Amino acid sequence: MTYLKKTAATLMGSLAATVGFAFLVSLACQPDDANGETATEPTGTETTAPVAVQLQNAFPNLTFKQPVELTHAGDGTNRLFLIEQEGKIRMFENNTATKTAETYLDIVNKVASGGEMGLLGLAFHPNFKQNGYFYVNYTKNNPRETVISRFKASPTANRVDPATETVLLKFAQPYSNHNGGKLAFGPDGFLYIATGDGGSGGDPQNNGQNLKTYLGKMLRIDVDKTDKDHYGIPADNPFVGNANALPEIFAYGLRNPWRFSFDRETGQLWVGDVGQNLLEEIDIIKKGGNYGWRLKEAQECFNPKNDCNQGQLMDPIHQYPRGEGISVTGGVVYRGSSTPTLKGKYLYADFGSGKVWALSFEDGKKTGNQLLSSQGGSVSAFGEDARQEVYLLDYSSGTIKRFTTN
Repeated sequence: MTYLKKTAATLMGSLAATVGFAFLVSLACQPDDANGETATEPTGTETTAPVAVQLQNAFPNLTFKQPVELTHAGDGTNRLFLIEQEGKIRMFENNTATKTAETYLDIVNKVASGGEMGLLGLAFHPNFKQNGYFYVNYTKNNPRETVISRFKASPTANRVDPATETVLLKFAQPYSNHNGGKLAFGPDGFLYIATGDGGSGGDPQNNGQNLKTYLGKMLRIDVDKTDKDHYGIPADNPFVGNANALPEIFAYGLRNPWRFSFDRETGQLWVGDVGQNLLEEIDIIKKGGNYGWRLKEAQECFNPKNDCNQGQLMDPIHQYPRGEGISVTGGVVYRGSSTPTLKGKYLYADFGSGKVWALSFEDGKKTGNQLLSSQGGSVSAFGEDARQEVYLLDYSSGTIKRFTTN
């Protein structure tokens, strides 16, 4: 085992003891690649001068159990909604002095949680205030599957009946890791769903490149139509009419796109895709794009180890090596107003190292990368409120953090 692998293994063990189990870290640190080759570490990521910001506890009276997602309903209220991985959605007022968080939905009895499994995603319908619909992504056992479901609430209710569930889509998970889990509505009104490659290491089933499986993809569906029972296929999805591909696929070649977001100003779709042996990557997702896994890991060939890119694969806008972290948590382009120095930058973090960065870009190309903090903790997700202010979830401490200026 190389020094790199020993270091990663030591860090994983330390994190597992702190957090309770190796959550996202196990996605990234496999001992060897699919070809049995020893990995070597590339040079460090470049950084420009740090931005003068700090992190502080946004809701000092609240703590949560293994938080993995934070969002709002877009309904004109001041509520925030947080997912606890075991299968609960908690709701609370977006106020620093808030002292209680109510249980909005409890589906613990439906969810298989642990490691990388659990209740992993939440998205409110753009017309939630009128129809009361919201959507979740969770894993279950017997058989092991990912489930995409819709629930119906009274828009002002403080509690949702689990019996209102309607399953839209489910698909088998061959292993317990690499589930992806995020879902969100795009500016086009369609629901986007990120899926991992199915797990293990090195994508042994080559799901990332297989257009006949939902795994290793970005999916896009129309929840307001019922072509396929409870959802429809957008007419401009890139593989509509292709007998050799699933029509739900929007982009492919992803390993484990744990968290993604849309830029509120431009509509660009940003993804943090967790790496295998060497590199973590940030991608801007385009319709029909092939992001390379398992042919390549970020910009480096993986399987095959040479001549993997014949000009048809999309490269990340940014990548960083294991010296900087071991499991990327995709974030958001900051469009809020409380921290002007971050305006227009893509904020992201690493679950393993606790580092938080701001990526500068122009015309889809990176122009800089700034380290904001090394004290993010086990950052499992970024969230936004209705004012587009950004929060970080610290999985190990159960707290919600926000940026402040010095």
